[in-house]
Amino acid sequence: MSGAGSTGQAGQSEQSIPSRLFGWMDASLVSLCVGSLIIVVLGGLVQVSFGAFSMSIEEAWRAVFDPAVIFDPQVWQVFLFGGELPELGKRTLIVWNIRLPRVLVAILVGANLSVSGAIFQAVTRNELASPFVLGVSSGAGLLILLTLVVFSGLSFFLPILAALGGMIAFLLVYLIAWKNGTSPVRLVLAGVIVGTIFQSLQTGLFVFIDDIGVVQSAIAWTTGSLTGTDWEQVRMALPWSIASVAIALISSRQLNVLLLGEQTARSLGMSIEKVRFLLSGVAVVAAAASIAVAGIVGFVGLVVPHVVRNVVGSDYKRLVVGCVFAGPALMVAADVGARLALSPTQLPVGIVTGLIGGPYFLYLMRKQQNLGEV
Repeated sequence: MSGAGSTGQAGQSEQSIPSRLFGWMDASLVSLCVGSLIIVVLGGLVQVSFGAFSMSIEEAWRAVFDPAVIFDPQVWQVFLFGGELPELGKRTLIVWNIRLPRVLVAILVGANLSVSGAIFQAVTRNELASPFVLGVSSGAGLLILLTLVVFSGLSFFLPILAALGGMIAFLLVYLIAWKNGTSPVRLVLAGVIVGTIFQSLQTGLFVFIDDIGVVQSAIAWTTGSLTGTDWEQVRMALPWSIASVAIALISSRQLNVLLLGEQTARSLGMSIEKVRFLLSGVAVVAAAASIAVAGIVGFVGLVVPHVVRNVVGSDYKRLVVGCVFAGPALMVAADVGARLALSPTQLPVGIVTGLIGGPYFLYLMRKQQNLGEV
C-alpha cells in the first residue's frame, strides 16, 4: 500500500513540473498566439512577394526557404553581426536582404511598443497610457530629429540616443507629476504636457532644415515608416527587444501588484516609487528601440494591450506574452496595408495604425463608462 501511495505522490510531483511552468497558459492565450502567428505569416507572405522586382508567391517562398541561406552559418553571421554576404541567387538576395528584414523590423517594433504600453498601463493604472501619451515617443523622436538635422555623424547611436530622449522626457514627466509621490492621473496629465511641448519643438526644427532629403527623412521619422529598413535596423532593435520582453516577463508579479493599488502594494512590502520608476525605464527602452528603427508609430502601445487584456485577462504574465504575439500581428498587417493601399506609393505605417487606433478607441469610449481604469 505504501508503494502505491509513493507512486501516486511521484505521479503528482511529475505532473506539477509542467503545471508550474505552463499552468498560467490557457485556451484563450494559445488561440490569440496562434491567430497572431497566422496573421504574421500571411502578412510576411504578402510582403516578400510584392515589390519593384516581380516574382510569384511560389518563387518568393522558395527564396525564403533557400538552403543556401537557412543552413549556412556564415550568412546568418553576416545578417546578425554585419559583413559581406557570400554569393546568393538574385531572388534569394532580394527576399532575404530587402523584403524579409522589413517584416522582422515590423515584428520587433510591434512587440516592443505593445509591451511598453502594457507596462505603462500597469505603472499608471490607466489603460489609456502608452509611450505616446506619456511623452516618451515625443522625447525620443525629438532627439532622433536633432541627430538627423544637426548631428548626422551620430546616426549609428540612434537606439541609445532614442532611449536617452525617451528617458529625459519621462524624467520630466515624473518631476512634474511628483507631489509627495506620484499618482496615475498626474503622470498621464504630465505626459500630455511634456509630449505637447516636445512635439512643438519637433515641428519648429523643420523651419531650420534646408535639404529636402533631410525633410523627407524627418517626416518619415515623425510619422513612423518601415520603408527602407534592412538588417542594420534588425541588429539595432533585437538586443533591446529581447532584454525588454525578458524583464517584463520576470517582473509580471510586480506589475500585477501595482494594479492592486498603492495601499495594497505597500502592505505587501513593495517600494512603489522605486518599482514604478525601474519598470518605466524598461518601458522607455522598449519604446526607444522601436522609435530608433521605425520612427514614431502611434496607437500600437495603446490598442494592443487593451485588446489582449480583453482576451486573456489582466494577469501580466499572460498579458505580456499576448502582447509579444498580437503586437507584431498588428504591425505586419498595418505595414501590408501601408504598402499596398496606394501602390506603388507607400504610406507611412504610422498613418495606418492611426486610422486603426482612432476609430477603435472611439468605439471604446462609446461602449465603456469607466474607460481609463485598468
